Amino acid sequence: MKDTKSLLLVLLSFGLVATWIYHFYDKSNYSGRLPESYTRSDTSTANSAKSRDSLQRTYTAMLNNMDLRLDSSRSTSDSLREELENKINEVNRLKAEITNILKSPKTTSTELIVARQKMKEMEEIIRQLREENTAMELEKRQLSARLDQMSGEAENLQKNIRRLDDENKGLKENVKNASVFVASALHFTTLHTRSDKEQETSQAKRANKFVASFILQNNLNEYPNAEVMIVINQPDGHVLQNSAWDSGTFDTKSEGRKNFTRKMRFDYTKGEQKALIFTLDFDTFRKGTYILQIWHNGIKIGETSKTLS
Repeated sequence: MKDTKSLLLVLLSFGLVATWIYHFYDKSNYSGRLPESYTRSDTSTANSAKSRDSLQRTYTAMLNNMDLRLDSSRSTSDSLREELENKINEVNRLKAEITNILKSPKTTSTELIVARQKMKEMEEIIRQLREENTAMELEKRQLSARLDQMSGEAENLQKNIRRLDDENKGLKENVKNASVFVASALHFTTLHTRSDKEQETSQAKRANKFVASFILQNNLNEYPNAEVMIVINQPDGHVLQNSAWDSGTFDTKSEGRKNFTRKMRFDYTKGEQKALIFTLDFDTFRKGTYILQIWHNGIKIGETSKTLS
């Protein structure tokens, strides 16, 4: 009888030991699976806290990177600003919800699952923002390249416009120049007149008259009342003038306002070779060179000289 009781005690002891071993094994195995499955259990509080701390560190690191990316995303184009603001608001909402979960000292495994899911949603939104930012950066570079190309084209057009403008000015000037007479066969001398006889002279003390002749021609225009200005410069550089010769001033293209000695008026037919001659009586000739200039429409069309000794 005593042996039977001893045997029962031994069997009972082995049973209790086996129960403890199974309970310890089941608890360890259950706790090891808890971070993956996040099943709720009062015995998993320590593991949940550890998992929460790890998740908090991951979340904090993600926020640090996210802030920089969001700041960059905020500078995108106006056309996407509303969509961008909506996504940023969504990120801020998720961030607040995750923060509230992780700050709680009694966070459960189920809440950690929710927090992890919200982090995935945040990561997806941030990924979309990053892709949109990359696309906009590419578009920005393309637009910048196109702008540079258009700027180059505009600069070339401006150069061509300036060139054409200069050419047009040159052509207009040529047309203006072509509208003036061409002077040829210029002859300018001084005469000594005595007893109705005239003799060419190169001595200042004997000369008492100017005589000049030239031919004018224009193949483009007719002038029913043409006018040319005669300028005679004396040896001292002053223009020879006399009220009896209808002397005055006129405007030139190259020398501003200029004195003239006399003017000649005549009718002209296009293409005609118009021979003109004039004389001027003058009593006080000086030694030196007298210069004859012929001007039409403010442009000098002929020049010659006579030197007296």
